[in-house]
Amino acid sequence: MTLPRHVAIIMDGNGRWAAGRGLPRSAGHKAGLDPVRMCIKECTRRGISALTLFAFSSENWQRPRDEVTGLMSLFVDALDREIAELHENGVRIRFIGDRKLLSVRLQARIAAAEEKTRSNAGLMLQVAVSYGGRWDIIKVAQDLAKKCSDGSLRPADITESVFAEGLELSGVPDPDLFIRTGGERRISNFLLWNLAYTELYFSDPLWPEFDLAQLEAALEFFSGRQRRFGLTGEQMEDTARA
Repeated sequence: MTLPRHVAIIMDGNGRWAAGRGLPRSAGHKAGLDPVRMCIKECTRRGISALTLFAFSSENWQRPRDEVTGLMSLFVDALDREIAELHENGVRIRFIGDRKLLSVRLQARIAAAEEKTRSNAGLMLQVAVSYGGRWDIIKVAQDLAKKCSDGSLRPADITESVFAEGLELSGVPDPDLFIRTGGERRISNFLLWNLAYTELYFSDPLWPEFDLAQLEAALEFFSGRQRRFGLTGEQMEDTARA
């Protein structure tokens, strides 16, 4: 089986899973930690280089205050519980997004987790919190505009690679496989630049129901794709034979 180097996942359906069981939405978010652990374990076991999880979008700040507060507390608790095992397994964790909007307490936990695992050579785990794809692109555009304005950069020198260096996923290969659970068929402002040539896989089960069989189905889907990057199928076959 041909495996992706980098898998990106929108973990959708926690709230609907809880509502269907008459539980508060927070119960769904807690239940969603199990498939997170499974995906980290399986990506590590299979030698997949990177995993990026969309945990909280820039738009999610508009959700009910109680839910947002509960999610932030869950992030802190999960970091406290999981970081030792992640470190032991060689995972390098990194958070992407506008962390200035996060509480000082959560920012401190994030910084400590990143520092603890910085030198690890295993799975590169990115967790998107307070992240939006448009925010990511605008942030880079503003920075490059400032450099052009002060003369440290010429507009003609702005290439795709220069632009990409300023994005939140700088240093990580673009995702090869995107997975979204919960039955929705959209990318919802996630990694807009980086998903340009990503294979898109949409799964109907809600995130707490996403199990090993579902992950294997997504990987099988990817393995069956011919990734042409603008070339024809014949050109890809010629390249493979060369």
